[in-house]
Amino acid sequence: MGLAIGLVGLPNVGKSTTFNALTKAQNAEAANYPFCTIEPNKAVVPVPDKRLHELAKIVNPERIQYSTIDFVDIAGLVKGASKGEGLGNKFLSNIRETEVILQIVRCFEDENIVHNEGNIDPLRDVEIIEGELILADIEVLANRIERLKKQAKADKSAKAVLEMAEELLEFLGEGNLARNFEKADSEEYRQLNNEVRFLTDKEIMYGANTDEDGLLEDNEYVKALREHAQKNNCELIKLCAKVEEELIGLEEDEAKEFLDDLGVEESGLEQIIHKGFDKLGLMSYFTAGVKEVRSWTIRKNSTAPKAAAAIHNDFEKGFIRAEVIAYEDFIFCGGEAKAKEAGKMRLEGKEYIVQDGDIMHFRFNV
Repeated sequence: MGLAIGLVGLPNVGKSTTFNALTKAQNAEAANYPFCTIEPNKAVVPVPDKRLHELAKIVNPERIQYSTIDFVDIAGLVKGASKGEGLGNKFLSNIRETEVILQIVRCFEDENIVHNEGNIDPLRDVEIIEGELILADIEVLANRIERLKKQAKADKSAKAVLEMAEELLEFLGEGNLARNFEKADSEEYRQLNNEVRFLTDKEIMYGANTDEDGLLEDNEYVKALREHAQKNNCELIKLCAKVEEELIGLEEDEAKEFLDDLGVEESGLEQIIHKGFDKLGLMSYFTAGVKEVRSWTIRKNSTAPKAAAAIHNDFEKGFIRAEVIAYEDFIFCGGEAKAKEAGKMRLEGKEYIVQDGDIMHFRFNV
């Protein structure tokens, strides 16, 4: 799956409804019973970017192409998932293949929608989910430690990893996430994590699924979840899955009016997409021509040749230099020609670190 965001949560918290809204298509069955999602549903979702529309006003292209982000809807976890309960082993392996976890947490009352645990308690729900992830990491780590003990007899570097791994095992055993381990920046930890890919090392975003009233003002459930997110240095995004579903199919102006009526500037799903894109360590640069205005996805801090490879590998191999105009300069000057006249176009070489929103044209020779 690569650079993907995995949607996780207990059954009946609004996870698949959120996924349906994300993809703007009912391709993940949303039903009022556990395990309605068995195989992980995958979707490639465009990243909304108003800058593309501003570029298009100037360039008047035939089409606009957005950057995209991958989402995976993973079936609801339950207590005992780490031991195989509720098809848990399969679900946990699906999570392992993603880079960021979006945990949908129910923060509203509705007697018509059953809750798997009988009542609404966001912190308990989070504890169940993260507890299962911790237990899965403990199992993997314990197995790895046994192998490290054998290696450490003849390998000093393995001994250092072993010592760190035993500290981490104790840390996890106390109910902590690997991402909060004080030695998570050490070379030994990175080596170990590259081998086992700890579930609790991943970036976590919490999606507080609330009702319409909760969008305007945090209810008690959202407040508790927000405090937990802040303590763990995690993002919290408030959304109402029901509202997001209602936004499906609306024209842009209609959707804006609908959100304005609710007193909301940006939909929860747009926040999820934008913040998820950032958490994956991604950014965009643009190309702007009469055929298309297009956003290209690259990793943050990419050099110009690496950015060129997003278009075609040959662009990186034969890279000569890049013509670069900052987005603000392009808009202010009213296009490429006037930006050139104003001296706002730069020629950049192989060491140039691409900035978010750069408008670029590559010169290459293969």
